[in-house]
Amino acid sequence: MQPTSLTTYSLNPEAFCLLMPILSRLTPVRLAFILLAIVGLAACQNGAGESRESIRIGMESTAVNSLIFIAEDQKYFDANKLDVTFVEYPSGLAAVEGMINGEVDLATASEFVIVGKALSHESIQTIATIDKFLHNYLIGRKDLGISTLADLPGKRIGLPLKTAAEFYLGRFLDLNGMNIRQVTLVDVSPPDIMTALTNGEVDAVLAWQPNAKKLEDLLGDGIVRWPAQSEQVTYCSIIGAQAWIDSHSEAVERFLKSLADAQDYLNRRPEDGRAIIQKRLKYDDAYLAAIWPEHNLQLSLDQSLILALEDESRWMIANGLTTETQVPDFLDYISTGALHEVKPEAVNIIR
Repeated sequence: MQPTSLTTYSLNPEAFCLLMPILSRLTPVRLAFILLAIVGLAACQNGAGESRESIRIGMESTAVNSLIFIAEDQKYFDANKLDVTFVEYPSGLAAVEGMINGEVDLATASEFVIVGKALSHESIQTIATIDKFLHNYLIGRKDLGISTLADLPGKRIGLPLKTAAEFYLGRFLDLNGMNIRQVTLVDVSPPDIMTALTNGEVDAVLAWQPNAKKLEDLLGDGIVRWPAQSEQVTYCSIIGAQAWIDSHSEAVERFLKSLADAQDYLNRRPEDGRAIIQKRLKYDDAYLAAIWPEHNLQLSLDQSLILALEDESRWMIANGLTTETQVPDFLDYISTGALHEVKPEAVNIIR
């Protein structure tokens, strides 16, 4: 933990020499009173510059938010004079919609949510990516007629619509000679994904962790599973309303400083960092070992994020998921200032 820096007060030798005759004539009681007053004034001046601020952040309770959980556990938010309240949502999209509705100040979600909101002209921005991960899987039940990719046309596939899951399924089908219109999409909230597949309400699901691993453990050889992301990482992004970010620039910097401290902690003490996540999310050893390599827990704003946003925007336009016909200028939806102040080497976006 790095403590907040304190203002340093110094007295040059000439001034000290001038004060010595005066100080020597004071009684010990008066001298002590003066010194206490000086110390109290310094403490007030030190605390005046940074008052505590409160931030409400909406997010899923999954490993993509590990840096946030580590920052909380190691009291980095407190060290940076922040009171952070966590509000759990079933998906990143729900968290961002909660942020837009004023329920929270910030939210974490995939970059696909940014694309959808940009195409709807919402005034939002991302201040940082906190994880790049590969953990989306297409899982089908063999007893419902899915054993190979050729069995997918005509099948019911459950997933939360308007999230990254829809994009990954569409791209996966495109790359395998099919089209998303050849399957029946069923809107299923992430908490209901397991029930929908096990009860036979759908033939397959697009699931991410921890549900993907839970389904594999539950159904075993009765399922077939394909990695759905085609090696295109998901960017877990911190998103806020542009007006809020602009009016809370100091709080945003302190929030990112707390996450930078968490990243340094994880780099220095990886086993301890993993233990924090395991305890917080109640993961068992086998599950954590299976999913941990899927994550790259680093603060960043990369040019690759811009490319992903543009790619996903073109896909949405081509598949009629928006009435817009032009790809937005996604530079308008990225705020680089705070991360550049906190960790300049993490910002690699061409403007």
